[in-house]
Amino acid sequence: MVFNLLKQLKKKIRLKRKRLIFGSYVLLAAIAYLLAAYEFPKPAYREAGAPLGQAAAPEIDQALKAQQEQTLRQIRSEGGQRLTYIQRSYVCGEEQQELGLKSADEITALNGEHPDWTLSLNSGGSVIFTQHIDDLSPKCKQSAYFGVDESGNLSLFDGLPANDKVIRTFFQLNIQYLESTLPKETVHQLHEGIRVSDVAEFNSVLSTFSDYAVQESEKAMSPNY
Repeated sequence: MVFNLLKQLKKKIRLKRKRLIFGSYVLLAAIAYLLAAYEFPKPAYREAGAPLGQAAAPEIDQALKAQQEQTLRQIRSEGGQRLTYIQRSYVCGEEQQELGLKSADEITALNGEHPDWTLSLNSGGSVIFTQHIDDLSPKCKQSAYFGVDESGNLSLFDGLPANDKVIRTFFQLNIQYLESTLPKETVHQLHEGIRVSDVAEFNSVLSTFSDYAVQESEKAMSPNY
């Protein structure tokens, strides 16, 4: 009789266990369905569909605009004439041209005619209008070369890299990785100098070798950097 009672008890326990497992599966399925259907609220700091950091751009523009308005107010309040320059800032190179003496009204009018120019005063009180141009300067178009400087940085040179006239340095290159993956001709050309004569060539070379830039984490871990 005891054996029969134990047998019946085990049978009941197995039945309850099956029901418990089945109930667990049903509960998990219900939770998964509710999670999939629930629309979580979006973070308050980010608009729907807007990339992170996009909201900061208008604040920067507003700060620059406020600074220029303050400069204009100073120019108008002090009156007189100021020596005025236009500085053209290119992707590679800069040029400055003197516009002569300008009154406060003329400077204000010039600022209104060219809203894409930035206005500032140098230490001597002269007015500097800066125009940003997405192109190479005429001088860079004639003599700019990409190459590697003595420290292993991708740099832009005035003339061949052998002349060591660095215009601009971009980033440290992983030379070992670069030499092991790129064709020897490409590596040789980089060391000798890669001629660029327009902004399309400039961006193409920069984009190609950015894949071989040494990351900050690599610099920290390696004693070679």
